[in-house]
Amino acid sequence: MSNPIQRLFAPAPHVPRLPDAEVKRKYPKLRWRIMEATFLGYAAYYLVRNNINVVKPEMQAQLAYTNEMIGSIIGMTGITYGIGKFFMGALSDRSNPRVFIAVGLLLTSIMNFAFGATSDYNLHLMIFAANGFVQGMGWPPCGRSMGHWYSERERGLTFSIWNTSHNLGGAIAGSLAAWSVHKFGGWQYAFYVPGAITAIMSLYLFWRMVDTPQSEGLPPIEEYKNDYTDEERANGIDERDFTFKELFFDYVLLNKFVWILAIANFFAYISRYAMIDWGPSYLREVKHANIMGGSFAIAAIELGGIPSTIALGYLSDRLGGRRGRVAVICMIPIIAAFALLPVLPMTITIFGNTYGMMWANLSLLFVIGLMIYPVINFITIMALDLTSKKAIGVAAGFIGLFGYVGKAVYSWGTGKALDTYIPTLGKEAAWSIPLYAAMVSSVIAMALLGLTWNQRPKA
Repeated sequence: MSNPIQRLFAPAPHVPRLPDAEVKRKYPKLRWRIMEATFLGYAAYYLVRNNINVVKPEMQAQLAYTNEMIGSIIGMTGITYGIGKFFMGALSDRSNPRVFIAVGLLLTSIMNFAFGATSDYNLHLMIFAANGFVQGMGWPPCGRSMGHWYSERERGLTFSIWNTSHNLGGAIAGSLAAWSVHKFGGWQYAFYVPGAITAIMSLYLFWRMVDTPQSEGLPPIEEYKNDYTDEERANGIDERDFTFKELFFDYVLLNKFVWILAIANFFAYISRYAMIDWGPSYLREVKHANIMGGSFAIAAIELGGIPSTIALGYLSDRLGGRRGRVAVICMIPIIAAFALLPVLPMTITIFGNTYGMMWANLSLLFVIGLMIYPVINFITIMALDLTSKKAIGVAAGFIGLFGYVGKAVYSWGTGKALDTYIPTLGKEAAWSIPLYAAMVSSVIAMALLGLTWNQRPKA
């Protein structure tokens, strides 16, 4: 390879095959290392991605930022993350994930320190736009690694277990940011403390990760698990590194189901991020929660996604990989939850006694997380099912770009709507606008996912 960046990220070369006894000993250990390192690594990325959501009120109070300004920062970060995930996905498909994920985490840590060190809006916009772009270095190397170390028949369960990493990271991120502000004072510490943790974590990833099985003297996963498609049995496995043109055009642009999944992801990401990005502010402004109570919005959503992602991923394997069917059913409770949130009272009086309804609001957020994360997981797995492990980075990046454009449009629109309608309608009525918009987006996502009802992994 010719330039320094290519040399830095160059995939590890294949080495001679180890003896069978050594293969049997080494393969399970390295599969565990991949699951462990990618799980913890991707969780760490979320510590320095979702931290701004918790401290919006503090930033608005100290820096005089409007809802639209905060929404623009979140929205710009979503767009650059989508772009970064797409381009980094294409790059990571031909790179060493060990180096790729570690460098990305170190860069996003630096961006968080820079964000906390300034109080200028334009710099905040630029820094978190850059943060979004380098955040795109997190998912693709994980997807590449999981695709190379776990076979098709185990994909629903193993990807689902791994995919809960961002639920764990996201749940910790809100509480860590709120604790950091409470402990040290000032919104800046919501960026300094997570930044320090992720800088250390990047060194761990550089030490712990490995590249493909062949780079460790092991057979490809299809051979190890005897899990071939009919096409692979007939023609063998092409283990060369494809060109970007082959990856993008042959596996993405010319695949109609990738387009369906991408557009569905646009609306599903609105369902996913509506209350992750704005839930803490909603609970604090409308339900009168404090900063720690507001952070519970993120925790409720993220923790809700952990058991369901694993359980429904396993179920989708048992249904022969018909993940679209499960995804459609999951959208129904999400639609109901968004419909109920605006009309749920803050308090309820029973026999003259008044009780707070915060638990009920958090329960609805839990339901959203419980159901939306299996959907997001299935969209990614279906992309792998319907393309190739060689193209998972670019396919997931393309689909993810649509999702984060949806997140960006919703974040900017929410901030604009709140600034426009709170003075005239009041907080409760103004907040119902983005909530009902999320409900409509969920309906559209469900309809689009219905087009994948009969799809199964490639035979």
